[in-house]
Amino acid sequence: MIERPRRLRANRDIREMVRETHPNAKGLILPLFLKEGTNEKEPIGSLEGHFHFTPDRVKEAIDESLECGVNKVILFGIPQEKDEVGSGAYAPDGVVQQGIRAIREAYEDSVYIITDVCMCEYTSHGHCGILNGQYVDNDKTLKYISKTALSHAQAGADMVAPSDMMDGRVGAIREALDENGFENTAIMSYAVKYASAFYGPFRDAAGSAPSFGDRKSYQMDYHNVREAVKEARLDEAEGADIIMVKPALSYLDVIAKVHENTVLPTAAYSVSGEYAMIKAAAEAGLVDEYGIVCESALSIFRAGADILISYYAKEICEAIRKGDI
Repeated sequence: MIERPRRLRANRDIREMVRETHPNAKGLILPLFLKEGTNEKEPIGSLEGHFHFTPDRVKEAIDESLECGVNKVILFGIPQEKDEVGSGAYAPDGVVQQGIRAIREAYEDSVYIITDVCMCEYTSHGHCGILNGQYVDNDKTLKYISKTALSHAQAGADMVAPSDMMDGRVGAIREALDENGFENTAIMSYAVKYASAFYGPFRDAAGSAPSFGDRKSYQMDYHNVREAVKEARLDEAEGADIIMVKPALSYLDVIAKVHENTVLPTAAYSVSGEYAMIKAAAEAGLVDEYGIVCESALSIFRAGADILISYYAKEICEAIRKGDI
């Protein structure tokens, strides 16, 4: 035999030398949950190992993240009070705005702050926009989404990440940021966000489940791939800087297709349900948690993701350092 592929698998040195996929630990983002109040750190039952932090204690999460090598976070807020128009989302003293300022004051520019921009955690009805009857009014919502993104930039966010899936929201946010002197604030668009059953633990953690109906009229139908390319291209044309696919593990084909069809960096969000399933299987003794984390993260990078948002971001960073991913 002339061709013997096993020659390049003989030992770790040769395997590492010929690897085709090389994940970058600098592309990892850790989600953090902020709640209103003071001096609280509360375990999130649906996301083992994660916590609700009040803004004055978020430094504990940041210190641990930096120690593991992850210096990029995406912030989600849980307000004490909600209303029809989600006013806590864009309030100057909202919980995310407080968290941004606390992190910026403590770490200056050593932590890169991304914020989730949406209404669902803040509205009394749990939908991602302003209602007209029981229908989410797309164009009316754009004003509120833009106000929220601007308030985050004013508080000191480096990047805003709209997750509402309203048509035209990237362009509306870009215009609002530019008109107010924040032309250097980047936008990572949840361009390809599917109506998925994998969001359950997050909705529990954020208290963001809709009070009626579902989100299928604005989040994507998981039967569709070409539509994902359409959404990515629309957001690219509107001024997005990064395109995200969410969820990740069941959508590797979508990540690959989007990566092939846009010149922008591709992000993937390995969501709460993916994290919870690995945790549950590991606790039941069915899988090796570390091995599954490594393999699943690598599959996302291999599919074409340049950036990975993951509840396992710290563990993945350590695995990359050790050469296990």
